[in-house]
Amino acid sequence: METPDTEQVETPTMAGNPVVRLARVITQSARFPGDEYGLGKGEKAALARLDVENIRPHQISALSRALTQADLDPESWQPDTWRRWALIAHGIALAGHNGKDSLGKQLCQAGVSESRVTKLLTARGDAFRQLLPQLLRLLASKETAPNWREFGGLIIHQERNEERAEEIRLGIAGRYFSELAKSKAN
Repeated sequence: METPDTEQVETPTMAGNPVVRLARVITQSARFPGDEYGLGKGEKAALARLDVENIRPHQISALSRALTQADLDPESWQPDTWRRWALIAHGIALAGHNGKDSLGKQLCQAGVSESRVTKLLTARGDAFRQLLPQLLRLLASKETAPNWREFGGLIIHQERNEERAEEIRLGIAGRYFSELAKSKAN
């Protein structure tokens, strides 16, 4: 399975990143009913309402369609891999995707508190999975689409490759606190 790394800003050469491909599939609109290359409103709604721990049949259908359209091959995935990608798809459906800025900068610009960012970056396992949808709803309410290249990398690597996950966390924290210091100076 491909695994994304984190870059500060998305470029056209990042089209090979599986999280970015999934974001494109979920955020593009179907051109007509039954469009093979876009998700319909019902499928997007199913992903936005998805409960990662209890995926319903219509949600697994929408998730599977989005994953295969993004050229991912979930056929041989373990349940844990499904949950990770379901969480990513759910987040993209809730808040959208913006690869132009770093996630840390986006969190700061959305006014996410230091304590909330700290909780997110120190949470592991179930605590992380419970905090993430709340944060995504907050970002959506502030009309701030996060950078899923970074968020997706964190979700994929957490508890599997902690060294890489920690690099991503530190990058997010560094850019958040740097942006916070700039905003306080102004």
